[in-house]
Amino acid sequence: MTERQSLEAWGSLPAVSAEVRAIAREVVGYRRHAHRFPEVSWEERETQRWLMATLERFGITEVTPLAGTGLKAVVRGARPGRTVLWRADIDALPIHEEVEAPYTSTRPGVMHACGHDSHIAVALGLAQLLQAERETLAGNVVFAFQPAEEVGGGARPMIAEGVLDNPPVVEVFGFHADSSVPCGAIAASPGQFFAAPGTFELIIRGRGGHAGLPHRSVDPVVCAAYVLTALQTVVSRNVPPDRAGVLSIGHIEGGTRGNIIPDAVRIEGTLRAFEPETMHLIRSRFEQVLKGVTEAFCAEYQLSYREGLPAVVNDPTSTALVRETAAALLGEGNVLPDRTTMSDDMALFLQARPGCYFLLGVRNEAWGIVEPNHSPRWDLDERALVLGVELGRRILHAALARPVASRDAPISARAHP
Repeated sequence: MTERQSLEAWGSLPAVSAEVRAIAREVVGYRRHAHRFPEVSWEERETQRWLMATLERFGITEVTPLAGTGLKAVVRGARPGRTVLWRADIDALPIHEEVEAPYTSTRPGVMHACGHDSHIAVALGLAQLLQAERETLAGNVVFAFQPAEEVGGGARPMIAEGVLDNPPVVEVFGFHADSSVPCGAIAASPGQFFAAPGTFELIIRGRGGHAGLPHRSVDPVVCAAYVLTALQTVVSRNVPPDRAGVLSIGHIEGGTRGNIIPDAVRIEGTLRAFEPETMHLIRSRFEQVLKGVTEAFCAEYQLSYREGLPAVVNDPTSTALVRETAAALLGEGNVLPDRTTMSDDMALFLQARPGCYFLLGVRNEAWGIVEPNHSPRWDLDERALVLGVELGRRILHAALARPVASRDAPISARAHP
């Protein structure tokens, strides 16, 4: 992205309020600051200090560090009412940025390649606006700036340390920037919305030897190649087309020199599915394929799984609120039902309280903003930040306007998925 993404291009935005337009440049500035100074999971100390200073500049006095490098900020309305939470993750990825822009990462090998800089910026914009209108606000809004989403570890200590308590949160919201959804659109669906992930480590063991005498060895490299090829059929030929599943390989390691057949090859990857039965099917077929191929090559294998997060499950009532609010702003045709096989520890917030997590579109093909999340060339259409603040503000106002009801029971009174 270049300076083509300026305020001059924002005339095509939907009906954005004067209050949001007034802080638009600041919101873009928040995103660009976060993008220039990224920090990986559990190391977000400078980000935390900057967030604290910014929130205090807004006049927010209840700002509490949580989970080491996270923050909880509370905007208390002058009138009583419900308490809702807006969550934004703040960590970056160990990726070297290839985008050339005024806001390019200043830290080699670290980049906001998954849009968390936009999550930060929108949350700050919302906090700024709501704090300014707190005298007319009925209820409270908690902002959770969560560390370490990328390693799946930040939500749990935030919840354990009381981000949902004092004041007691009854509903949670948030979004993830997504470059498969065009700027000016969102995606949200009730039920399972992000997939449940799992990771695996596979070691294929053969018998090493001289590469010039392969008949005297059991070659784990050749076996691994056939295993990886066969695994591509696990989802495509076993998972029904109306369901989604993923089996991806992200790391292969084996051997030291070109003339040595190694003893073993190590492979790491991920499994993802929305429904538990689909995950069970993938794992079952994975092991059947693995057993058959390794036996055919006289090799052995060792397979270990690491269970990941639960699926992100959106509450139907909360999701209806988000979809209806987005339709009023963006138009019915720009509210999509798409789900994603990404994973996110927002799932833990949504296990503890009802709520909705949605995808905010940031794609702009005309400007070449098409790279997927986790790409070193990731970027976003910054007009999405303004839409995110406008939509988020409307969502929070609508959620606060609901009457307090039995569905606002605390976690101890709610059944866990």
